[in-house]
Amino acid sequence: MSTVVRIQNIIMRTNSHVVIALTDIYGIGTPTAVKICATVNVNPATRIKDLTEDEVSQIREMIAGMTVEGDLRRRVSAAIKRLGDIKCYRGLRHRSSLPVRGQRTRTNARTRKGKSKGVK
Repeated sequence: MSTVVRIQNIIMRTNSHVVIALTDIYGIGTPTAVKICATVNVNPATRIKDLTEDEVSQIREMIAGMTVEGDLRRRVSAAIKRLGDIKCYRGLRHRSSLPVRGQRTRTNARTRKGKSKGVK
């Protein structure tokens, strides 16, 4: 098997376990990766470089039926844009880069709000 494995236009890390490498694809987390391995009958601890060409093609077929990478990113951004267009509370929070799900902002929320400005 060749050393470079490409799935959904993502080059997999060859020395990683299959479960970990599949999570590099946007939209596939650990539980989904474990399900894919179980369906294809691949040991999750197998390294990507040790997979056969047949196993890689089966994994590709499984992922082809899912919404991942570009399509999923477009769907998420369209949903956020829709919230902003209808001017709902969540859309306004997204637009002004504040926490969306009710978290406090008096302290914390630095990841969302950016670096603190300080007081002059």
